[in-house]
Amino acid sequence: MSQQHLQSVWDTYTASWKTDSVADRETLFSLSLDPGCTYSDPLATAQGWTQLTAYMDDFHHQVPGGHFVTHYFASHNRQSIAKWNMVDGSGQVIGEGVSYGRYNDQNRLVAMTGFFETP
Repeated sequence: MSQQHLQSVWDTYTASWKTDSVADRETLFSLSLDPGCTYSDPLATAQGWTQLTAYMDDFHHQVPGGHFVTHYFASHNRQSIAKWNMVDGSGQVIGEGVSYGRYNDQNRLVAMTGFFETP
């Protein structure tokens, strides 16, 4: 699978962090995530779409309009690394980090692991 295609899958996944529409998020999940995916970062772990949605909703309560902007992406062998900025609703950068992704044979993310400094 080409890096361009995996980056498109990654970008679809990160778009799911920006929306607060349940229907839009489910559409983005269906295009980018395996239903049994796992998510982890220094603050939380989520298994599957329902837990990930709850974590995203909590993020939106803490950072209204918050989302992530990828500024570097590399991949090989169904794995990727992405460097990103966390931005608030006004577009101001409020954090930065790196994420690792692992993809299945259908090019859906099965594992996403975020690394960032905690407050």
